[in-house]
Order: sequence, then C-alpha cells, then structure tokens
Amino acid sequence: MSFIESIKTVLSKYAVFNGRARRSEYWWYALAVSIVSTVLYAALVAPGYGEYMASIMEASAAGATPPAMPGSLTAGYLIMSLINLALLLPGLGVMVRRLHDTGRSGFWVFFLLVPIVGPIMVIVWLATNGTPGPNQHGPDPKAVAQAQAV
Repeated sequence: MSFIESIKTVLSKYAVFNGRARRSEYWWYALAVSIVSTVLYAALVAPGYGEYMASIMEASAAGATPPAMPGSLTAGYLIMSLINLALLLPGLGVMVRRLHDTGRSGFWVFFLLVPIVGPIMVIVWLATNGTPGPNQHGPDPKAVAQAQAV
C-alpha cells in the first residue's frame, strides 16, 4: 500500500473500528500525521515561542509580571489542537484495525495507558506481521490486496 493510498484509506474509514488494517496502512498514516504535526509546529508555534520565552525570562529577571501569551502563539496552538483532534478518530480506528490484524482485540489500545511497558508492547504489536488468512475480525487484507493485483 502506498503512502497516498494509505492516507486515503484511513481517512475514508474515519471512525471505523472493525475489520483489519495492514502494517503499511498504519505506519504510512502515522508518518503522515507526524509530518503534518511537525510542519504545523514549525510554521505556527516555533517562531513565536522563542520570543515569548525570552520575554518571560526578561520579566522574571526584572521581577515584573510575565507577559500574556501573544495571540499568534495562541492561534497556532489552537489550530494545531483542532487538526490533531480531527485526526484522533482515524488514528484510533486504524490502530484498532491494526491490532485486529494481529489477532488482538481493539481494547488492547487501553494498554497504552500503562506507563512505560504499555506503549512499548503496543508498538511491538503494531509492528508485528498480521495473522495470515482470515481471523475473527475479517479476511487477511494482504491476501485480498494480492488477489486484486493478480
């Protein structure tokens, strides 16, 4: 599955939590979200953040009241928050479908809440090859894609 194809697939299944997802579908989407977040941060937050922190340091050294956060920085954080919120459901959906592909229940997503061990285990599961053939969550997406290619 290509980069663009995986993004289209994940966004077209915006809040779908049943079925299975290939590794490439999950990891290409995760890369896309990371790129979008990094670019937004670099464009909207980073330029104003340095100036704001410098003004706080100056006010602190002078014993004055720290300045309020500038509107451009607040707007940058707001835009980033809204976009990340919009991408939350498709991200959870593809993660649950990816766990289904490995033969696990989607409720294993809550294992992310366990400090240190939880995120490591979930990442390992997300990177593990899926169950070959059909399982209780549906047909093997890799086999379906290979059959369509022939």
